[in-house]
Amino acid sequence: MNRRKLSMFAALVVTGATALTGCNKGGGAAVVGSDGKAVYKIGFQGPLTGESSAIGVNMENGVKLAVKQANARGDLPFHVEYAASDDAGSPDQSPAAAQKLIDDESVLGLVGPAFSGAAKASGRLYSEAGLVSVSHASNPSLPELGFRSFVRSVPNDNAQGGAMVTYFTKRLQTKKVYVVDDKSEYGVGLSKVAEKQLKEAGVEVVKASVPSKTPDYTAAATAVKHSGADALIYNGLYSDAAPFAKKLKDVGFDKPKIASDGTYDKKFTELAGDAAEGWLLTCQCLDANVDPGTKQFAEDYKTEYKAAPGLYAAESYDATNLIIEQIKALGGGDGGDVRREAVLEKVKKADYKGLTRQFSFKENGEFAGNGIYLSEVKGGRITLKGDVDTLVSAG
Repeated sequence: MNRRKLSMFAALVVTGATALTGCNKGGGAAVVGSDGKAVYKIGFQGPLTGESSAIGVNMENGVKLAVKQANARGDLPFHVEYAASDDAGSPDQSPAAAQKLIDDESVLGLVGPAFSGAAKASGRLYSEAGLVSVSHASNPSLPELGFRSFVRSVPNDNAQGGAMVTYFTKRLQTKKVYVVDDKSEYGVGLSKVAEKQLKEAGVEVVKASVPSKTPDYTAAATAVKHSGADALIYNGLYSDAAPFAKKLKDVGFDKPKIASDGTYDKKFTELAGDAAEGWLLTCQCLDANVDPGTKQFAEDYKTEYKAAPGLYAAESYDATNLIIEQIKALGGGDGGDVRREAVLEKVKKADYKGLTRQFSFKENGEFAGNGIYLSEVKGGRITLKGDVDTLVSAG
């Protein structure tokens, strides 16, 4: 579909959706377009403002691109719209952001919440509403909290923490590791995993918490320098990792440094400058800019947003298409026979092949697959090294 036709199509949906409402005979779509087709919405909850908004915008763009292309294909018996809800990455703002999507009866599923703290804060609300949330939040405890609508789309932090430890102990033969978290639900959880597995591997651990938005990382960096550690693990977001990296460089800590997926963003390299050089970054995400399976997605993304796809953009694209495919499989399309509860159950039982991986879920919503990737900052760019298990086995 060319650009002109796409514009005409979008106008048709918006006009129809505004004109005809309240045709909700199935508890799902509350809106029917002027052409008689149901209009369903896919939501996104994550940080669209604030210091971590770059991550949220990556994900949002993936969702929006999937929605646009699904409509453009013209083979769906319904229309799809996008609904945004900004939680700024904050657990405090998460319940209100969730309620915004819950109150819109046209929303049949969402991608998010993006962060673990936000997912924990709003999981009960989504569960009570029967609204499935396909989330990249990686804290291992989330599926155990009884949130029946929570589905995780990536391996959890047990896998990511284990990959960090495996690379350090088996590839780099480290003996003493300094582990730092940002005191967030995400960072603390990941550090606990790393600490436990390091100790089980016989590695000495020094552990510290440095709150996010710390105004000066000099003391923290100095402590790392004088600890005698031969490696560092940092679990937090790029907005804090960047100033920390600068201070580590200033004090002369030149040992291997590895950070979690919250730091895996080009903003880290932009903010940290040459202090980011050599940092290793783990991620449950695939680098959509280099993987052959996401080549077309990356090109489409660049055309749409004039930028390369960043952290979790491709995974969000996949999660959106996963939800759309389940709505389609339920027969959605003749005015709203699709209910949230039905979509929830359908998603939880899905076995869907996306661009980035195969998606299926355990009974408690945990992701059933695996795969942690390692990258390195080289020449100011995040460069994929490969799957951690493969790198380690290669010696």
